[in-house]
Amino acid sequence: MTGPDGPETAGIVSRGVAAVIDLVVVGAVIGLLYLGLVLSRLLFNPTGFALPALDALFSTAAVLVVSALYLAAAWAVSGCTVGAVVMGLRVVGRRSERVPLLVATLRAIACVLFPVGLLSVAVDRRRRSVQDFLLGTRVVYVRR
Repeated sequence: MTGPDGPETAGIVSRGVAAVIDLVVVGAVIGLLYLGLVLSRLLFNPTGFALPALDALFSTAAVLVVSALYLAAAWAVSGCTVGAVVMGLRVVGRRSERVPLLVATLRAIACVLFPVGLLSVAVDRRRRSVQDFLLGTRVVYVRR
């Protein structure tokens, strides 16, 4: 598990599965936010209540913002998202340390805006995504 360069770098399958799990978590958070909006509208105007209309632009922006906040906070605090915990992964810096908030935020924004960058893990011999290469991070296995 641990080699001369530190912990083993995660591959495309485990990182992809973790990303799908994180997408489900973000979807649940978005659903809870919508439910909160519905309930607050009902609470403050019960007689004129109507379900809020979903605007594609606002919904897309909300998903992008919630995704970036979720990823940045998780990586800065522990290096692990829910998907990473399930798959036994952690995002670390150059010297296998926790990533600083700025790096975690930039990595989260890059992952949300350019998710295709993950595919480079499949062809890079050091298993780096575009985001890892640009920001000096790695995704490593923390358990078997």
